[in-house]
Amino acid sequence: MKKEGHPPYQDVLFVDSSTGFKFVCGSTLQPKERETFEGKEYPVYRMPISSASHPFFTGSKQFIDSEGRVDKFVKRYAKKPEKKEEAVVEADKKKVVRKKKTT
Repeated sequence: MKKEGHPPYQDVLFVDSSTGFKFVCGSTLQPKERETFEGKEYPVYRMPISSASHPFFTGSKQFIDSEGRVDKFVKRYAKKPEKKEEAVVEADKKKVVRKKKTT
């Protein structure tokens, strides 16, 4: 196996940004930020959700999103019936204008 073909495997400190929970796990991530944890320095990867904050693992019924992803989803996919109605009205107007021109 080629030595240059794979990224280096190292211990990385994962930090849950919503709860502050920290744990060390082996990974090929190469973060530039470093932090000392339990007397040893590790590269740090900050994540929005971990097992310490996810509702499935905590047993809570509410999901608190620190980055607002739920709000972004709701705004993006909310129904907007006004635009559809306006488009239908505009299409009807064009049909009426075309009929008048041909007669």
